[in-house]
Amino acid sequence: MILPCLFIAPTEGMGRGVFTSEKLKANTVIEISPVLVLSKKEWDVVDQTMLHNYVFEWGPKLDHCCVGLGYVSLYNHAYKSNCEYEMDYDENTISIKTMRLIKPGEELFINYNGVWNDTTPLWFDAK
Repeated sequence: MILPCLFIAPTEGMGRGVFTSEKLKANTVIEISPVLVLSKKEWDVVDQTMLHNYVFEWGPKLDHCCVGLGYVSLYNHAYKSNCEYEMDYDENTISIKTMRLIKPGEELFINYNGVWNDTTPLWFDAK
């Protein structure tokens, strides 16, 4: 499920991003998408490709990774994001919900640390 108001567009300095054409209220689930779960062996192979930047650590022990389908892998990072993601290991899905009111035309961000306002440094400098 992806809300029909979401769209992909160019974003300055980050390639592409996910945007909304409509106002979104706080705590709105905007996407629930399936994921493809990869084994550790497959993850090692993916890490040698450009897909390395599009996978999520996966599983209770974070010993797998996954590729999010839908728009999941296209949300850009912000340390204080306007959306948050939740992983469902039983259903193999990732859901995205808004953390505050979002205006039409605004880009939607997630925090790659997993919590919308976690400032733990990442493998790149996104500040």
